[in-house]
Amino acid sequence: MWLIICDIAKARYRNTMLELEVKQLIIAALQLEDLSVADIDTDAPLFGEGLGLDSIDALALRLAVQKKYGISLPADASHHFASVRALAAMLHSFHG
Repeated sequence: MWLIICDIAKARYRNTMLELEVKQLIIAALQLEDLSVADIDTDAPLFGEGLGLDSIDALALRLAVQKKYGISLPADASHHFASVRALAAMLHSFHG
């Protein structure tokens, strides 16, 4: 029982750390120095009404993700960029 609880806690911690890392990447890659990681809602949309990113930001963020994590994203990966949580989940699936 404790092993299951520990595994769940480790997974949540890993996810939280990856979400923070994604927020830091967004700030750095898009030069959003006026924002902190606390300013970015993990579940808010990155584009439109949420963080307000546009198509140029999408391209820059996609390139930053590919460079930082050494992955090649498929052309239809845009749904993975819906929110910080979605992006972190996709990165977790690549790196486990």
